[in-house]
Amino acid sequence: MTEKKEEQHITSIGGQAVMEGVMMRGPFKTAVAVRKPDNEIAVKVDNNGTKKKHKILKLPIIRGCVNFFESMVIGIKALMYSAEFVDLEEEEGAESKFEKWLDDKLGDKIKDVVIYFSLVLSLIMSVGLFILLPTVLTRGLETIFKSVSFAGTKTFTSLCEGVVRMAIFLSYLALVAQMKDIKRVFEYHGAEHKSIACYEAGDELTVENVKKYTRLHPRCGTSFLLFVMIVSIILFSFLPRTSILPRILMRLALLPVVAGISYEIIKLAGRSKNKCVKLLTKPGLWLQKLTTREPDASQIEVAITSLKNVIPEDKNEDKW
Repeated sequence: MTEKKEEQHITSIGGQAVMEGVMMRGPFKTAVAVRKPDNEIAVKVDNNGTKKKHKILKLPIIRGCVNFFESMVIGIKALMYSAEFVDLEEEEGAESKFEKWLDDKLGDKIKDVVIYFSLVLSLIMSVGLFILLPTVLTRGLETIFKSVSFAGTKTFTSLCEGVVRMAIFLSYLALVAQMKDIKRVFEYHGAEHKSIACYEAGDELTVENVKKYTRLHPRCGTSFLLFVMIVSIILFSFLPRTSILPRILMRLALLPVVAGISYEIIKLAGRSKNKCVKLLTKPGLWLQKLTTREPDASQIEVAITSLKNVIPEDKNEDKW
């Protein structure tokens, strides 16, 4: 007699692919599982205190902004942990004078400094690529086509900036997807999605079961970023036409709102069965064909290991 499969359980557990591994974040714990060069799986589990947040931080829009920055910090920590196991067999070179100076001055705090430096650097690069560059290019196009009456309208500015921003985003994903090392990370990304889909379907978390499920998931970070692009285009279209500096500053000020609204949309998309909502998620799922790849059995095993370490005893605790 076969065991009756549980009804679908939409979970709040999410994850991220790292170097030769997967990070999973549950309601109480965060786990990082990494395939070491000797083929063993290293696992690091931390308490994340998600359920202890102040009520204000759980309000709509605000929770999305908070979650966005928390995810970045946790993601960088997971990447740094996974990096410790990469190329372990290579002979380490002599420590440079700069590394010695950092070690003397910062000691055990050096990891925290690197994490937050990486966070700030990634934010600066993201703002530069997806906010500053599209705004500057649009300003340039306004100057080039200033003799055309339509070019001086707010509609032209909004439309042009939106098209430029989306083109940069899609080009960036397409280029990154071609990198050999990134392809490997995208396979672990696929393993993360497939294992979560298996868990949500109520199937036992085994390699063979996980293989059956899709690598595309409505709550993926790729879909979130696409919603960020779309929401930013809509919100920025309401801003007044000004000179370049005020225009950039206004867009930066709206970024937390953009992140918050995008989070609410993807939260709805992750649990709704409405046909219109499902249609809204389609572009994000198409994009995931770039950012995920089919994993092999060993990669799925790593994802399962990470997932099992964050599943709470009471499944009601991780409902989305």
